[in-house]
Amino acid sequence: MTRRGPADEPLPADRDRPYLGGPEPAVEFGRLFDAYARSLHRYLARRVGAENAHDLVSETFLVALNQRHSYDPRRGAVRSWLYGIATNLLRRHVRQELRGLQAAARSIGHTQESVASHEARVADRLDAAVMAARLAGALAELSEGDRDVLLLTSWAGLDSTEVADALNIPVGTVRSRLHRVRKWLRANAPTHREEGGHA
Repeated sequence: MTRRGPADEPLPADRDRPYLGGPEPAVEFGRLFDAYARSLHRYLARRVGAENAHDLVSETFLVALNQRHSYDPRRGAVRSWLYGIATNLLRRHVRQELRGLQAAARSIGHTQESVASHEARVADRLDAAVMAARLAGALAELSEGDRDVLLLTSWAGLDSTEVADALNIPVGTVRSRLHRVRKWLRANAPTHREEGGHA
């Protein structure tokens, strides 16, 4: 059985890789929703806020239902598949929000420099949510792939194999990205003292 976050309601071992291609998927998707919706919401809310997370969780399960025939239990646990769908939807949401903000900035005559600084502020807010005060700038500088690996591991509680399944990349790539990102964050993340706090 795969490792789970503390608040997940784990499915029995035989249900961790369910068959989703049956003619009556409602019961199985009800179980999946009960087991994973809260942990998906927590992960997404940390990245885009609670309101957007509600929409993204709903959309994740809608996409999963519509693409249920693409799920192959031999390739990985259903949890990883759901987090992969959620991460792809999250990326699309962030890109759309940034494009909208860029268009709004252009329409009111902002300079390119102003748009770039606004983009950075939006990326910081979306990618750092709870830890924005200390890590937003550092997380915003990470590539999308590195950031997804880090946050799926640290915020969603997925292990390297689950992250690999979710992002459809090799486990070795996940581990090397995690090592590189953690090393980079240790060197570049602001410390409490740098922010003017007390040691």
